[in-house]
Amino acid sequence: MPKGYWIARVDVRDPEGYKDYVAAAKPAFDKYGAVMLARGGRHELAEGQGRARNVVIEFESLQAAHDCYHSPEYQTAKAIRQRFADGEIVLVEGV
Repeated sequence: MPKGYWIARVDVRDPEGYKDYVAAAKPAFDKYGAVMLARGGRHELAEGQGRARNVVIEFESLQAAHDCYHSPEYQTAKAIRQRFADGEIVLVEGV
């Protein structure tokens, strides 16, 4: 079965407040077996409009990625994130 991924691009407006999101998201990520492949760090904008923070998270399947995103645990974290950052998240099936 192909892996599933979250691809997130984020501009953090309040770095201190964003720490609360990171802490709140951890239980959902732990529950669904998330593996952080890229989280922040250096990047190169090669094309299009970019964001300051780029994140790639691997899950065992697209269903697990979906279940994590829609879980009550992550929805609590999402509400915090939206107070402190702007961005996009897409869920993608691997090959």
